[in-house]
Amino acid sequence: MAEHSLSAQPTHSRWNAALPPRLTITSGDTVHFECVDASGAQVHPGMTVDEFQNIDRNLIHSLTGPVAIAGAAPGDVLQVDILSVLHKGWGWSSVIPGLGFLKQRFADPFLFHWTLEGDTSHSLAPAVLPLRPFCGVMGVAPAEQGELRTRPPGIFGGNMDVRELATGATLYLPVQQPGALFSCGDAHAAQGDGEVCINGIECPADVSLRFTLHKHQSLSAPLIESAPSDENGPSWLVVESYTDALTAARNASDRMVDLLVSRWRFDPVHAYLLCSVAMKLQISQVVNEPMITVSAAIAKSILPPRILFPTS
Repeated sequence: MAEHSLSAQPTHSRWNAALPPRLTITSGDTVHFECVDASGAQVHPGMTVDEFQNIDRNLIHSLTGPVAIAGAAPGDVLQVDILSVLHKGWGWSSVIPGLGFLKQRFADPFLFHWTLEGDTSHSLAPAVLPLRPFCGVMGVAPAEQGELRTRPPGIFGGNMDVRELATGATLYLPVQQPGALFSCGDAHAAQGDGEVCINGIECPADVSLRFTLHKHQSLSAPLIESAPSDENGPSWLVVESYTDALTAARNASDRMVDLLVSRWRFDPVHAYLLCSVAMKLQISQVVNEPMITVSAAIAKSILPPRILFPTS
């Protein structure tokens, strides 16, 4: 169970299964990723909004990776334990004309700089904002061939912007390509559900992840165990993305019923009732057009403990 370090450069801003891995590891290994901010290190403290409008948008997301996991193949599950996500003291948020959930109301460009003070930021007075850094993008290479934009998330993970993916959480992804080819980036020091203005607090970060490969396991889309320290308590979350919120919410509810049936042996109708009285449906992001991401969560406290993918 080795430890590895991976510098940010060279980053990549497209999913592409043909990208050669920058690192090949074994199941059980830990990788320390250096991640630049979502702009690809183009934004800097003190940048003006006029300068911001001239950055190269083709570099957005600038991911670190890919990392190959030896022996990974389609039909396997990759477990990603998030050991730490550490910001570097500064970040930014913006309004970009034509983007965001309220694009008709907020049509003028805007750039805001944040000073990040440990676990809080006082930059947007009088608010005192708690910080909980996480990677907005964590994913394996999609099944499709060729270059794919990183903006839409999918069953491979990607630009999910699920704020529960903070230190102490675990992400499970269905492997789509030989080697899995995992990449991460787009770190946010904080983000609200929805990420409505198009950004969280975009920031560079140091990210430590441990990878475990589960052979021949069934998983249709991302699944999360939130951290024991999560603000809502530890939960099981299924993540679904679709072009409309109602379909994404319906698919997430369907998958939660299936999870309760397969792992806790509920009768399907009882699982449906439990979802109705205990499940939290939340919109994780509404701005990664054309996809909207919905997470369905059930608190671990109401279910017997389970290890969903035991290590052999």
